[in-house]
Formats: sequence, structure tokens, C-alpha cells
Amino acid sequence: MKDSSVGTMVAVTLCLGASTVLAAGPAAQDSAATDAGLIVFSSDRSGPWRIWSVRPDGSAFRELTKAGPEEHDVDPVFSPDGKSILFSSTRGGAVAIWRLSLDGTQPQRICDGDQAEWSPDGKQIVFRRQEQIFLRDLTTGRERRISPGDWPHCSGPAWSPDGKRIAVACRWDAGNAIFLLDAAGEETTRVYDKQGACEPHWSPDGTRIVYETETHIATIAPDGTKNRPVTYFGGVQRYGRFSPDGKSIVYCQGASERGPWELYIISAQGGTPVRLTEGNSDMNPDWH
Repeated sequence: MKDSSVGTMVAVTLCLGASTVLAAGPAAQDSAATDAGLIVFSSDRSGPWRIWSVRPDGSAFRELTKAGPEEHDVDPVFSPDGKSILFSSTRGGAVAIWRLSLDGTQPQRICDGDQAEWSPDGKQIVFRRQEQIFLRDLTTGRERRISPGDWPHCSGPAWSPDGKRIAVACRWDAGNAIFLLDAAGEETTRVYDKQGACEPHWSPDGTRIVYETETHIATIAPDGTKNRPVTYFGGVQRYGRFSPDGKSIVYCQGASERGPWELYIISAQGGTPVRLTEGNSDMNPDWH
């Protein structure tokens, strides 16, 4: 399981391999793709890691964040209403969670931590700090840890669409596993503990979780059934996220574990992916 805190992420998120290019050109030309919505991602195409946006058809690239030459912005996640973005940043010399309007204005530091995601109602965030999982009320600033205290190396929290459960990955010496925590932090359910499973994210209807193995993207039902690969190409695919309608998945892959990384879109049922970006390194997509 990757440690993608910003301080290490600039080096460690370069953990993708890649397959041979299976399709290229505008993503809208392939049946796996859709031109609906907007995709945000982190990229080094302008030098330091920054947050960018692009349409799912591969048009309208836009750089959203500006910071110092030694500061990096990664891990963007849309708010439920699509008007704001959470991201992790090394601004000010420390890894922290920031908020930004979709037009690139009003950057605001929220708290220490990384890998943040919104609650479905937009009133809270779930995030990682010191390899534990916390909730934070955005109005009061109150925080509480929801991962069990004896769990080491937690990462990748993702809130279910109904707001009741949070998927999270945890790493032990024996390997990785994906769990579900209830939002109160009182119950835990193991979903899958093989093939280095990590980076869980929910489908819009809450019936599937997309996750990554050591090398590929797969989906699984929250009860651990219906586990199936989505990508099975050479190289390594990472960071899968569903499209707003749940029919497609955007992910990234690269030519080796050292990159460079490119974004691809594939049908959630599998098939032939379409390359969305090329050149430089593009990672951590989210789709709204």
C-alpha cells in the first residue's frame, strides 16, 4: 500500500507501471468514455505538482492551483456540489489539507493531514493523519479518530454515498486489507485482504468499490462478493475513480514504476481503455 502523504508522495506516488497504449486520441471517441462532468487531477506538467482539470473528452486543460516552486499540491477531491476541491499540499513547509474553489480562487488551509474526502452532505471531511483516520467537522473544527488505535498504517479513506460507512485501507506485516468503518468508529468489517488491496473508492450508487491491487484496478461489492478485475494489461494501473454515472472509471498508468503517468478512461465493466492525457505525469484523478 502506498504512502501518499505529500511529503513522500512526490517521490512515492511515482509507483505506477503502465501498459502499452491501447487506444489514443480524444476520449470521447471511445464507448468507454463520456463527455459528462469534469476531471481534476494532480500533474507536474507545469513544473511542481499542481491541481489541474480537464474534460472527459480530453479538452479544456486548466491549471487550478498556484504555489511556490518547492511547494506541491496533490490528491484533489470534488465537494459533493462540485463547487470546491479538497487537496493535500506542502505549502508552508508542512503537509496539510486545503480547500479551493473550482475556479482556482479562495485557497484555504483546513488542518494538518492528507488524503481527505468530503462527507456526502459536505459538512465533514475524513482524512489521514499520522497513519490514522480522523473525522473533522468543518463548522466547529472538532475532530475525532475513527480508526482503531491498534491499526497501523491506515490510508485512503472514502465515504459511502449514504454517509454511513467509510472504506479504508490498512497495512500490516502480513499485507494490506480494505475495511469498512461505520462513521461512529464503532464497527469494522473486512472487505478484502489479498493482492495488496488499497485505495478504495465507492461507486455513486454505493453498490461497488473500486480499488487497486499490486498491479491493477478491480471492483468489489461492499460485502466482499462480486470481486472482478477491470484492468488486466501489462504494467501497473492505480487510483481508480468512478464517473458520476458509475459507468466508467478513470485511472492512471505509466511506462514503468517511475512513470511518467497518464490518465485513462475505461468502462466499469472492463474493455479497451482510452488515453486521456499524455506527456509529463498526471495522477490522482477525481470525476464529478
